[in-house]
Amino acid sequence: MQSLSCDTLHDLFQHSIRAFGERPALTSPTQRLTFKDVGKKVALLQEVFKKHHIQAGDKVAIISENMPHWGVAYFAITTMGAVVVPVLADFHENEKRHILRSSDAKALFISEKQSDLLMDESFDNLGLIITMDSLEVMSKENSDTAVHSLLDKAKDRLKHFKQEKSSVQELTEDSIAALIFTSGTSGHSKGVLLSHKNIVSNAAAIEHVQKITDEDSFVSVLPLAHTYECTVGFIMPFRNGASIYYMDKTPTPTLLKRTLAQVRPTCMLSVPLIIEKIYKNNIQPKFQEKKAVRFAYNTLPFARKKLNKIAGKKLLETFGGRLKFFGIGGAPLARHVEAFLQEAGFPYIIGYGLTETSPLLAASPQRHQKLGSTGPSLHGVELKLVNVNEATQEGEVIARGANIMQGYYKNPDATAEVLKDGWFYTGDLGRFDEEGYLYIMGRSKNVIIGPNGENIYPEQIESLIGEREEVADALVYEDEGRLIARVHLDYEKFDMAHKDEDLSEKESHQKIEALLEEMRQELNGKVSGFSRISRFIEQREAFEMTPTKKIKRYLYN
Repeated sequence: MQSLSCDTLHDLFQHSIRAFGERPALTSPTQRLTFKDVGKKVALLQEVFKKHHIQAGDKVAIISENMPHWGVAYFAITTMGAVVVPVLADFHENEKRHILRSSDAKALFISEKQSDLLMDESFDNLGLIITMDSLEVMSKENSDTAVHSLLDKAKDRLKHFKQEKSSVQELTEDSIAALIFTSGTSGHSKGVLLSHKNIVSNAAAIEHVQKITDEDSFVSVLPLAHTYECTVGFIMPFRNGASIYYMDKTPTPTLLKRTLAQVRPTCMLSVPLIIEKIYKNNIQPKFQEKKAVRFAYNTLPFARKKLNKIAGKKLLETFGGRLKFFGIGGAPLARHVEAFLQEAGFPYIIGYGLTETSPLLAASPQRHQKLGSTGPSLHGVELKLVNVNEATQEGEVIARGANIMQGYYKNPDATAEVLKDGWFYTGDLGRFDEEGYLYIMGRSKNVIIGPNGENIYPEQIESLIGEREEVADALVYEDEGRLIARVHLDYEKFDMAHKDEDLSEKESHQKIEALLEEMRQELNGKVSGFSRISRFIEQREAFEMTPTKKIKRYLYN
């Protein structure tokens, strides 16, 4: 499959429809689309685009939860030369409205759950609105009423899925395929322009790390509007004939467990928070319940490895027993959780990248991982450091390759800040070892300078704080020269630990303060003097997160 040469998403799509026609492509509890079915629906949608004067280069937005029709809409838009604008369903409504206007979208796919967005505003720029659930054109006068069914118009003439030359003649590898608005930890949303070459090359390069075939199956739990899930969890498996299963409800632990047992996927993508919670809630407590087990696990390396192996087998069974690839990306993985996965023999791969890089820049091949590293650069990607600190050998990571974005939409100044002489400046600080493995230290904007000029990486301290099972999330920042940690506790665990004490509100608060001080002292015994925390503050409400479950730091610093 690696020999497949595709310059555009149109090429990739046509190949897969021909090669894997009757095989399942996109499925859910209520829908099963083969590759041939996807091809037919794409052709039908493009007929509708033509009638509504949607042309190559026009922007078409998608606001929807994951479902099989999301992929249909994506390919209908991109393979005819239009530009897809994926919008995260959990963005605030004001942000969704802003994106619909600022992207200059001429058409919109929207799910039933998101349709309230259309009630109060007319969005004059939208000449076409299609329901994602049923693929019906909606009346602009009454957005609740579907007035035109697409699926009833299937004809035999579409069975070969041939598009007229006029619909794709302007499409090249450098044509813009996607406009993706980020919502990062800094709070400044920018529109990232990705070309067909950017996306297709990244999907192909990933196969040098993990081979995917038409025998593989994915379960999707991350939003398709995020580049990580879209490229690695949708484009790459579609390219290789794998099937993808979408849940039609929020993936609660109970539903996810049932789905994994039913589908028994071979592949899955995750952000660190998901696997960290599984470890903290289901695995770590088992090692601490009995004194003998706790002693053996904490003091005897051979016993720890044996217990981790046993736990790893049970974890694989939880995921259906067939898992061969569990991709982790979007944020740093806690070091102690990775150490467990490594000793447990769990088939994980850590990737590093950004929306601006389509997204992957580096990945750690299975059985060749190094603890704390994101692995070497991806095939076809060059990485190097600039502004290197001679003492620590750390510098800003910059990247060059076919996957680097074309720039930020209508923002030449921001583009010029990060694209220089063909290199993309990531804003991440890192170092390389002697084998070219990359270690990300943290965001350059987050680095705190110590009293004697030392670099303090809050992300690393937060990871250490998170090793305590009582901690849900933590945020470290500087306040008037002192390091402060805001800590959001797992209150369910706290309540369980004190369920027999019948605490008053005042007593409960005192217990929490004592716990925070205990954790502070424990942490300060593990870090350098300049990284010690002066105060732990209870963060009673859960932190606001980005789509990849990173804390929006700008809201708290």
